[in-house]
Amino acid sequence: MAKSQETFNKKEKEKKRLKKRQEKLIKKEERKASSDGGGLENMMAYVDEFGNISDTPPDLTKTKKVKAESIELGVPKREKEELSPFRTGRIDFFNHDKGFGFIKEKDTGESYFVHVNGLLEEVKEGDNVEFELERGMKGMNAVRVKKV
Repeated sequence: MAKSQETFNKKEKEKKRLKKRQEKLIKKEERKASSDGGGLENMMAYVDEFGNISDTPPDLTKTKKVKAESIELGVPKREKEELSPFRTGRIDFFNHDKGFGFIKEKDTGESYFVHVNGLLEEVKEGDNVEFELERGMKGMNAVRVKKV
């Protein structure tokens, strides 16, 4: 005759599993017994006019009528400003041997790469310049750079 496939270890695991299941059922029954008698009214929460959460419903006498047209969603449209394509800045660094440098814009303080090919006239460090921006391989590049 063949030996039973149920080993001592398997029996112990099954006992533990059944015991855990029984404990879980007991805890569930205890929670049901101690609850306040759930229902929708006990789960409701209200928000007052100041944004605070409360369990009392709001006072309907304090409501105000609001026209739907007066509500703006998102950012309001900005009037078109005539932006010049030219920006002003100062040559922050320029290496004449390698043929490149950086321009620091006056308004934003951002630095932009400039190459010798983008210059309209000879510049040196500290010169105030006017330039346009163009997207390059690694970011925005200053092009059509001339002294002011």
